[in-house]
Amino acid sequence: MQSPRSTSLSGRHVLVTGANGGLGEQFVAQGLERGAAKVYAAARSTRSWDDPRVVALDLDLTDPEAPARAVAAAPDVDVLINNAAIAPSDDTITGPEEELRRIFETNFFGTLRLSNAFAPVLGANGGGTLLNILSAAAWISMPTGYAASKAAMWSATNALRLQLEGQGTQVVGLLVGMIDTPMTAGWDVPKVTAASVVAQAYDAVGDGTLEVLADGTTRDLKTRLSTPAEELYPWVHEQIAGLAATR
Repeated sequence: MQSPRSTSLSGRHVLVTGANGGLGEQFVAQGLERGAAKVYAAARSTRSWDDPRVVALDLDLTDPEAPARAVAAAPDVDVLINNAAIAPSDDTITGPEEELRRIFETNFFGTLRLSNAFAPVLGANGGGTLLNILSAAAWISMPTGYAASKAAMWSATNALRLQLEGQGTQVVGLLVGMIDTPMTAGWDVPKVTAASVVAQAYDAVGDGTLEVLADGTTRDLKTRLSTPAEELYPWVHEQIAGLAATR
């Protein structure tokens, strides 16, 4: 007999952004393993998949017209997973404004635009689930545009939870530190596997959890958020300096 977790997506229709590799590829694979009837694998450049339940979907989050096309192509979606994001290697909060805007256009505006476009679809399909992949960087205040964009998206995720509560949509925020994916290849630090992060995320979809803290670093950081700033930020500085030393 299959466990409840292994069938937590039974019959559901899932859309995953940034689906071609890393975390996104795991969301596609585990979605199928957990019984999804269909998984839309969305990316800027689509690839072929060997399972007929996977539908490749062309989606560029920086294109303002793309969400409407995605809604037209995937009107049966009841689980939206906002995974796509960029983290340039030379990213800095003091960098060129054009580069910061590029980061925010994908990580914040593009993600929010897609969420708003699919909100009525989720509502029409029984409420559904909206799952946003965030980052511990939203809380540790690393001096990057990426961290700032994830902090903004964390706030927006919490706002969407309130906004969509009336239509019965579960809004999940997934926060995690370093994941062993190509995005973190330049960091020589302990990392969790993409498979473990996705498993926790899908468990949350199944049991109604609203926030997932997917590794020890993130859980520890969450406990420190009530620390006075005069104590918290020296600790943050130490963490950032330690990370910088590993590159």
